[in-house]
Amino acid sequence: MPEAREVSPQEPRTELSRDLGLFDITMVGVAGMIGAGIFVLTGMAAGEAGPALLLAFALNGVVTLLTGMVYAELGSAIPEAGGGYLWVKEGLPGGNAFLAGWMSWFAHAVVGSVYALGFAAYLEIFLEYTGISLPGLHGASFQKVFAVAVALVFIYINYRGASETSKAGIIVTIGKLLIIWFFVFSGLWAIFNQPALMSNFSNMDVVGLDHRFRGFAPMGISGIFMAMGLTFMAFEGYEIIAQAGEEVKQPRVNIPKAIFLALATVIPTYIAVAFVALGAVEVPASSGALTTWQWLGGEHAEVALARAAESFMGGGSILLLFGALLSTMSALNATTYSSTRVSFAMGRDRNLPDFFAAIHPTTRIPHIALLLSGGLIMFMAVVIPLKDVAAAADIMFLLLFLQVNVACITIRKRYGDKLKYGYMAPFFPYVQIVAIVLQTALIVFMCIFSWVAAVFAVVWVGGGLLIHFLYASKRVREKEITPVVAVATPQIDRRHFSVLVPVANPETAGTLLTVANRLLRLEPGNLMLLHVITVPDQLPVSVGRDFIDDTRPLLDEVSARAEDLGMVPNSLVRIGHRAADAIVDTVQDTNANFVVMGWAGHSRDPRTIIGSTIDKIVKDANTNVVVVRGDVRIPARRILVPVEHPQHGNLMAQFAAVMAEEEGSYVRLLHIVDRNTSSLERAQRAADLREAVTHYTEQNATAGQDSQAERRFQIRIEAGDVVDTIVSHSADFDLVIVGASRESWLRRNVWGDKTARFARRIKAPLMLVNMRSGRMKFSVSHFFQFFWDIEETEE
Repeated sequence: MPEAREVSPQEPRTELSRDLGLFDITMVGVAGMIGAGIFVLTGMAAGEAGPALLLAFALNGVVTLLTGMVYAELGSAIPEAGGGYLWVKEGLPGGNAFLAGWMSWFAHAVVGSVYALGFAAYLEIFLEYTGISLPGLHGASFQKVFAVAVALVFIYINYRGASETSKAGIIVTIGKLLIIWFFVFSGLWAIFNQPALMSNFSNMDVVGLDHRFRGFAPMGISGIFMAMGLTFMAFEGYEIIAQAGEEVKQPRVNIPKAIFLALATVIPTYIAVAFVALGAVEVPASSGALTTWQWLGGEHAEVALARAAESFMGGGSILLLFGALLSTMSALNATTYSSTRVSFAMGRDRNLPDFFAAIHPTTRIPHIALLLSGGLIMFMAVVIPLKDVAAAADIMFLLLFLQVNVACITIRKRYGDKLKYGYMAPFFPYVQIVAIVLQTALIVFMCIFSWVAAVFAVVWVGGGLLIHFLYASKRVREKEITPVVAVATPQIDRRHFSVLVPVANPETAGTLLTVANRLLRLEPGNLMLLHVITVPDQLPVSVGRDFIDDTRPLLDEVSARAEDLGMVPNSLVRIGHRAADAIVDTVQDTNANFVVMGWAGHSRDPRTIIGSTIDKIVKDANTNVVVVRGDVRIPARRILVPVEHPQHGNLMAQFAAVMAEEEGSYVRLLHIVDRNTSSLERAQRAADLREAVTHYTEQNATAGQDSQAERRFQIRIEAGDVVDTIVSHSADFDLVIVGASRESWLRRNVWGDKTARFARRIKAPLMLVNMRSGRMKFSVSHFFQFFWDIEETEE
């Protein structure tokens, strides 16, 4: 466990200056969207979808618009650096936030390397047009050298500051939009002057639904989805607007407007480019291609737009090359900016080393994050095979957007009345659900398109999970954990058996210590006493230090009682806003095997079973939790143990035995079945229970402990209502012990409604026991419990 440490004042938060207006941030988003993707991927996508490329672009526009509404909503409500990473952190449990940032950082860096290489490839063609050659540099070597060079240029531009970045980006973005639309109008003019070119679309007639629109979609629906997945990279980029939220003026108004303006600019532009590329091209007779889409998707796939421009622009095609250079540069500028902000946010949250959060004193730019992100872009541009890694980046963008859509649902349900929204997406939550379904389909098709990309994505995500669990989660927890401010006998070996007793009231401490003493008979180990100083949410935790001295009489009294029982207590004091968080932190620090707590009675809150503190401990701490209600006298003479599942008889018998007197006591294991249960089935369940008890007693006999233990156990199988039967039996017993099993992998059951019902009616002293789960099962159920809790809060 961490050593005791002083509670330091809250560290100052590093923030960025707000320099970007509506036009500035809109152009940043447009620049991020219109990059090398439209120039490099259009021909390849035409080869997959045929003329249905128009539909693929339109459907990608729909998917983009749906998630764009989500980004507009969350960006207006939480306008801070990090965007999707920050929202996933707030809206999803566990390591989702780290994975969102990890995938976003990687994907933007990979796309940046694509843009850098795209710039270099078009630059080489441009130099060929102008008759300029560089001796010794051609092909791959030329592209790698100039990819690194242009990446260095934009690292420097970003280093100068957000305003410099924005000014450079605006100029380049406006220039490339003018050139792309010049390409579009030239193609439309060619079609207008040569109506025969419309024959390129003559094979789009429907030939029966059962033929999958043979002319329009020659590769079928799968071809459309392949083209959507392949070109999805060209539609991302608007999220950069939200990632820069901390630098936007009036973010609640300007972020939603900028996202919709960027989408309204880019999506029609892409559809127009696809229409012109398919419709305005005269296929050379020497090519051997039968249709325009086959020619575009053939040997000219990667430079299809340039070849299309040659068909109807002639010498003006050099202008398109110049536009491609501008597009790749502006997109590289935007992705350098974005990957830097994501890694900066992760560093600030301690998911990455602290130096990622360093801000330059003059330019107010996260310069270390910029240099490392730029280095990642250059490394991948030089070393990593591009096609499959770019496909993997698409998969991770889709995974990130999927996470954001889920987070939007949970954030609105949990914090909707607490956040100030500048925009809220309509038709909640159907917009998000449709987006999730479509994005999942695209991920599947991308994995089919490139199994290498699928493997690479799995490796990257798997590596991220390892980093999260082995490094990042520990650093984040060090920042968020409730501090230990006073410790007595603090050397607790996590490998040894231990029992944790939270103490707040000396009147109930005696019973809890007696139970703990009995539990330590299961295995010799440590007794830990914990007292939590709670501080109101509106006050800093450090205020609790003023009350440390007030806790000493309580801990001294409880420690003396523990010593009277023959135990050596280890005591510690924590400060926190909620006692449950402090107890969970202590369980995780010490790896406590049992937590023993007192229970005053049923909670009035309908959303809890036992009480908010105890329920949270059961859900969030994977340990055995024992809750004691009433005047429990240990050891007990007569103990009733209702057993829901016979296979749990061994565990409950073991627990009950240590609470019983060694002489003259008995334990009744009661299993209740439905009245329609056959006599054969009842006999089988009785046999299962008897076998469980025999297994426990044989273990005891082998260990030389209580060889007569089996005689204490009575096995009873009865039919009837569970609650009524348990209540009727309980009147004859000194102690009732009820266990809860975590059967579901999808939900933490706690004790359940039945337990709450008979707990109200039972007058005898009561113990509730919740056994720990396996590590994997706990992690899975804890993940899904996050969403169940949100639903219960809504109800």
